[in-house]
Amino acid sequence: MKPTPAELDTLREAGRIAARARDWAAGAIRPGGLLRELQEGIETMIREAGALPPFPAQTSRNKIAAHYCSSPSDNTRFEENDLVKIDVGAHIDGLIVDTGVSADLSSDERWCGMIGAASDALDAAIEMCEPDLPVEDIGERVNEVITGAGFRPILNLTGHGLGRYTLHDTPQIPNARIGLNGSLEAGSIFAIEPFATSGRGGVDDEGKPEVFRLERSPKLSNKLDADSLEAIKAWHGLPFARRYFLHLPKKPFERTLEELIKQGVAREYAPLVEVSGAHVGWKEHSIYLGPNGPEILTA
Repeated sequence: MKPTPAELDTLREAGRIAARARDWAAGAIRPGGLLRELQEGIETMIREAGALPPFPAQTSRNKIAAHYCSSPSDNTRFEENDLVKIDVGAHIDGLIVDTGVSADLSSDERWCGMIGAASDALDAAIEMCEPDLPVEDIGERVNEVITGAGFRPILNLTGHGLGRYTLHDTPQIPNARIGLNGSLEAGSIFAIEPFATSGRGGVDDEGKPEVFRLERSPKLSNKLDADSLEAIKAWHGLPFARRYFLHLPKKPFERTLEELIKQGVAREYAPLVEVSGAHVGWKEHSIYLGPNGPEILTA
């Protein structure tokens, strides 16, 4: 996406909103707190500031690299020594920013090295951004920084372009050279998100999905509740969570969601877990590649 000047101002405002919510969460997180309440608090801040979440706020712990979203009844609590990834986004009229940080809940700061490797890799990647830069060059630099710190990058997770009502647009931005084509375009919006781990450097789906996305319209079915379907469609194809729909009767909503998944028109996103069970550190910013170089929208 290449925003107009007015759209760029909107993206900057969305970036300020997302950054405030991210920083609030990083300061508020404590052992013993409910994951669900922190996620809900993030989304409340975003809505009260005049934006909407373009995906459910997520708090992924330890070996879970991404996509841990609480159900409305989730009573999981943060624990001492957790390494937590706080994933936050905001959009205004479909103009999306995506950001996040890692939080070390240990008393001895045992995860600071891993978090620092991801953060340093992000800084190095942003610094080199320029028009026509191959995305593989960014991946190579991210890999150099992370491996230089004694860790490995996650190879099958990437950064991504950001489009209007499109969270994952082209180009993909890898964390190492993995054979991707594409380059950065002047005037474009994208997110870079290095992942560092002490493990093998890959993730796989594991656990119950609590993030969903409607990809296309369903076939008519008596299992679809009209109010539930209308509410889901109102998210314009962006990812959503069950907690967005607590105002609707539960049984018709769940029946509708089940039918959408069965028809293959809605996608489920399970938590992404490091394949060897190792902890993962991470950081993410959204970038505008403007005439004066890279501008961090979510600083």
